[in-house]
Amino acid sequence: AATRQDMTYWLQELQQKRWEYCNNLDAAKRDSRTSPTPSDFSKGLVAKDNPDLSVLSQNASAERARNILAVETSPTDLVGEQAASQPAPVQPSAINFSLKQWSTEIKNSMSSLRKGNNENRKSIFYTTEEWELLDPTPKDLEDSMALEEKRKHLAEGSKGLTSSAFPFDFGRIPHKTRRPLKDMIGSSKNRNSSDSSPTEWYSGNGNKLVSELQLKYQSQQEELEKLKKDLLSQKELVRLLQQTVRSSQYDKYFASRLCEGVPKDKLELLHRKDDQILGLNNQLEKLNLEKDSLQQEVKNLKCKVGELNEQLGMLMETIQAKDEVIMKLSRQLSECEDNTSSQSGAVNSSTATCTNKELQELDRLKDNLQGYKTQNKFLNKEILELSALRRNAEAREREWQAKYTSLEAKLCQIESKYLILLQEMKTPVCSEEQSPAREVITQLLEDALKAETSEQPEQAFFKPHLVSEYDIYGFQTVPEDDDEEKLVAKSRALDLRSLSLSENREISTGVKWENYLASTMNREIMRCVELKNLIRSGIPHEHRSKMWKWCVNLHVKKFKDSTVPGYFQTLLQNALEKQNPASKQIELDLLRTLPNNKHYSSPTSEGIQKLRNVLLAFSWRNPDIGYCQGLNRLVAIALLYLEQEDAFWCLVTIVEVFMPRDYYTKTLLGSQVDQRVFKDLMSEKLPRLHAHFEQYKVDYTLITFNWFLVVFVDSVVSDILFKIWDSFLYEGPKVIFRFALALFKYKEEEILKLQDSMSIFKYLRYFTRTILDARKLTGIAFGDLNPFPLRQIRNRRTYHLEKVRLELTELEAIREDFLRERETCVEKRDLISDDEEDS
Repeated sequence: AATRQDMTYWLQELQQKRWEYCNNLDAAKRDSRTSPTPSDFSKGLVAKDNPDLSVLSQNASAERARNILAVETSPTDLVGEQAASQPAPVQPSAINFSLKQWSTEIKNSMSSLRKGNNENRKSIFYTTEEWELLDPTPKDLEDSMALEEKRKHLAEGSKGLTSSAFPFDFGRIPHKTRRPLKDMIGSSKNRNSSDSSPTEWYSGNGNKLVSELQLKYQSQQEELEKLKKDLLSQKELVRLLQQTVRSSQYDKYFASRLCEGVPKDKLELLHRKDDQILGLNNQLEKLNLEKDSLQQEVKNLKCKVGELNEQLGMLMETIQAKDEVIMKLSRQLSECEDNTSSQSGAVNSSTATCTNKELQELDRLKDNLQGYKTQNKFLNKEILELSALRRNAEAREREWQAKYTSLEAKLCQIESKYLILLQEMKTPVCSEEQSPAREVITQLLEDALKAETSEQPEQAFFKPHLVSEYDIYGFQTVPEDDDEEKLVAKSRALDLRSLSLSENREISTGVKWENYLASTMNREIMRCVELKNLIRSGIPHEHRSKMWKWCVNLHVKKFKDSTVPGYFQTLLQNALEKQNPASKQIELDLLRTLPNNKHYSSPTSEGIQKLRNVLLAFSWRNPDIGYCQGLNRLVAIALLYLEQEDAFWCLVTIVEVFMPRDYYTKTLLGSQVDQRVFKDLMSEKLPRLHAHFEQYKVDYTLITFNWFLVVFVDSVVSDILFKIWDSFLYEGPKVIFRFALALFKYKEEEILKLQDSMSIFKYLRYFTRTILDARKLTGIAFGDLNPFPLRQIRNRRTYHLEKVRLELTELEAIREDFLRERETCVEKRDLISDDEEDS
């Protein structure tokens, strides 16, 4: 572009074309997701798989702001290739920036600026100075509106358009002498800032226009004074007319009452008296008006006298100061008489040169100011436009994402049914010959059971990533050994994926969590009903690390306060350096903890070393327990979201705070007691199912014993497992009873249909893996099973504890009798158990 005006024109056209193109765009794919508040990154072994992203919220007034900040210019004669062929100008020309209707734009823009704080109301320009904004008074706005109406006919010939990109006319003000906008508005009345471009500002017509505007302004002021005087006279006339009407009404009333039987001379006398009274009243009112005017004049004169006295004092002080300056200058003049003749010429020339340079610099700065103003307006509009386009793209992305999620959920359901159908069509092998149809079905089954990995980029591009090799927690979704089990697991994973996609479309729970955590940013999280309900609905994956750590610290605060810093590291160092009887069993169970989880699947996995450290440290802290099979799984689940030390305190919470004593000792006394308590609750909460088990003599505690010992690890699907752990770490062991009963309640009708003990027991071994709807299960656990008082569980624990202890004492007595009998009997000495051989 040859000039800045042409450059602004071309940029404006580019902005408009881009705006139109993006508004007509069907979809825009970007890797982002909405989040009301920034969430903490997950910690532990699953942290690296789920980073959080946050985006800004939408602004509904973007379109209006874009129109307000429009920088509309007209091109010169040379544009495009012709302008490109012209040489660039040496000095940047002034930008054709229209200041028309600035007062109207100030009035329209102040409403949005008044809402902000004073410290934020600084205009940002590409200059090094700062600017101060003050709201204009209503009087200034009214004056500016009146002037604008008078200047409309003069502004029709201007090249600038009616709207400017920024509604304020700032002057260049140094930092130390800032002028508010109010003063600038007042000073702008004496300048021609309405209808001339910067190139016309310095022309000879400027003074003429200013003089014409001043004359018109004076004439309008004179007309206003005349109208005020006419208004006063009209008011006086109205007052006299009102008095005349009142007097006439009085005469009419008086005449109607007294005209009969009254002489005419008396009536005339009454009329004269009335006239005299009216005249005296008029004179009195005039005198009162004159009195008021005289009092006002006296007040004015007093004010003027006070002002004159102040001016007189100021003049006296000025005269005194001038006298001192004159004396000082006289002394300096007498000292410099010898040098005046030689230096006078040089001083005059240097003064003139400095003045010319300052004027040139002032003109250059004014031109740069106008340029920077226009540049800032254009960039402000560019920012708002880009923000609006980004929000439109995000809205389209969310819409497409919702559609994609719905289609993906349907595809999961179809694939699950497809797998079941293939399995039903696969016939058993009756002969060595295989029909072509059977070969096709076998091939289809093999293709369907292949896990989708990142090594298939072409397939992943054309097909949604329905079931990956591992879920977000690191658990393997499809086993590798048995084809039958692989088919069931794949179908279950597809159903689970479909449920999770359907739940993701309902973001109410996630929004509630975001709002709650945002409200606790500046305060500590406290136990309350709202938090309990949120945790029962499930902690989002991105907030689980933070909330688990808070729950653990809530329960073990008294233990941690009594320990020294570095307590965990000290325990671990002692367990590694000194002989630890539990270390051998810990090493044997490490790889058997969660073999289907990628974080614990091999000796080199990251979770194995962390698991070893936590178990060794705990065995050194609690030598009564040392290590018990089941503790490794508790720690493994905790390490998925917590660091080593936090996982250690999580194990302390479960073993020493939640569970009764002797829960993880060799006798498993507390675990046996809880199974009897659970039987009582089954007979109370699910009497039909309990009677069904009793009828067929099915001991379901053989299944539920492991549920209580490891808190459902390896018993339910991973999504339900972690929702159970969320409530368990917050509310304690009562949650285990709730969910154990809820699992039976969920499948009560299916179990009641089974009519023999073998089929019932076989079904109980795997039925929990078929439960996929976490929301329904949570509703049963915390809704259908109420009331569920903890006092009842404690009382029954106490009752059954005494019974189990008596039974164990009797068993110990029988064992001792047997040992004594074996020692005395020669035939039984050769009967040695495997345990005694090992010892």
